[in-house]
Amino acid sequence: MTVIDSVPRLVFAAAKKHAELCAIEDGTISISYQDLPNHCLDVCRAIIAFGVKPGDRVAIWGSNSALWILAAIGLQMAGAVLVPINTRMKAMEAADIIKRSGAKLVFSEGDFLNNDFPAQLSALFESSQLAIVTLTPRAGDPIISCSPWTQFLAKRSDVSKNSALKLAMSIDGEDLSDLMFTSGTTGKPKGVMSRHGSMIRAFTVFIQTLGIVPGDRYLVINPFFHSFGYKAGWVSCLLAGATILPQSVFDADEVFTRISNDKITVLPGPPTLYLSLLAHPGLQKADLSSLRVAVTGAATIPPILIERMRSLLGFKVVTTAYGLTECGGLATICDPSTDNETIANTSGRAIEGTQIAIVSAQGEHLPAGETGEICIHGFHVMKGYFEQPEATAQAIDAQGWLHTGDVGHVDENGYLSITDRLKDMYISGGFNCYPAEIEAVLAQHPAIAQSAVVGIRDERMGEVGCAFITLKPDHTTNQADLIAWCKERMANYRVPRRVEIIAEMPLNASNKIVKAELLTLI
Repeated sequence: MTVIDSVPRLVFAAAKKHAELCAIEDGTISISYQDLPNHCLDVCRAIIAFGVKPGDRVAIWGSNSALWILAAIGLQMAGAVLVPINTRMKAMEAADIIKRSGAKLVFSEGDFLNNDFPAQLSALFESSQLAIVTLTPRAGDPIISCSPWTQFLAKRSDVSKNSALKLAMSIDGEDLSDLMFTSGTTGKPKGVMSRHGSMIRAFTVFIQTLGIVPGDRYLVINPFFHSFGYKAGWVSCLLAGATILPQSVFDADEVFTRISNDKITVLPGPPTLYLSLLAHPGLQKADLSSLRVAVTGAATIPPILIERMRSLLGFKVVTTAYGLTECGGLATICDPSTDNETIANTSGRAIEGTQIAIVSAQGEHLPAGETGEICIHGFHVMKGYFEQPEATAQAIDAQGWLHTGDVGHVDENGYLSITDRLKDMYISGGFNCYPAEIEAVLAQHPAIAQSAVVGIRDERMGEVGCAFITLKPDHTTNQADLIAWCKERMANYRVPRRVEIIAEMPLNASNKIVKAELLTLI
């Protein structure tokens, strides 16, 4: 009996177990679990024909869609490693990840929010350096290195189905499933190497805790380039036999309509998603009767929000979870039967096979109730950062504990509360924002001498960036001009929403900026 420890093996097992159920529903595309393996094998065969070999990296830069899923599973069946790219990134940011990962092939949106991703990428690469397959049609002029989806699939005839099937079934739990790029305070994105087996094991716990069952209908709004939309999203659906309904961008009006028309039962997301729905003028008239399961995280949640999610949005199951890319996206989860106060104020307990430790600055493991750095030990800790052994050694100590950079405490019952961050990272609308990355861009502005970015509270987004800047002599700028300049050079969620021009930066004895003092100026 084959162990289900990889995405390819999961797809074949789900086809047998949930044959007649719908696996993916996306506009005019409807694919049953029974038919899903053949669709994915077609993609696998075409990828092999493109010269991709096991262990090679293949990137996807596109919004949530059925083809995104088929491309991801197809490349994983070919033994390749998935490199998801944030759709909010500018072409230069995406190109940096593609180059550093060594991706041989990129699946790209043809047109996303009036952005021609293939054309933008092609301008940054020689035609022989990068092969691009468009998941959606392009309106622009032909690109030599660019193949439409149908043309790409036609190459499958060069590779037999049996050889692709044999390769797909050989992919096991120790093989790399994905290389997801995340960042620390150094500002340079790092590729997190994760394995198939750890993902399957962790998110089996996820669906069991939430009670996601065959036939559930899961509207996946969380982006596929993030663990919340990928692993807690469509992979979890495959594990449960649920139907995946991708949503390319969040629009409250459209979500209300889809919940009603598509009979959505599962709707995870960051707190901002539920706050937007609760504030929608159509809330009282909307048919939300199908909703059953919600899971959130990424921020401290007021208990009243949990209550309103139950009473006004109609969720029977509401809970919170905690994880980070370096541990595959899931480390703790709260039992849905727990009281609202606990669900709102904690991230639950460590999942089976995982240990949570609170560690002091001196490296001592602290007792319940005391605050320190949150460290994780378990089966799902990353293999390491791609081609960055020094950064890996800094993140994972000699005993195998992953140092998260988050600060918190564990109570006597094992419930984790996150209270702060060692790193400067803040979370805006569910997206991790790293000040060092933003400051690196601000350094290119001709008028800026120094910059320091901090996260400040925002009612809708949770947190937004505030940029403190000092100016070069005889130079000027203002908030509106600087924000507009930033919008041209970085993903929208990274753009500071507030700018404070100050005479000088507060410095400590080591001449480092004291960001805590900056916050007192607001």
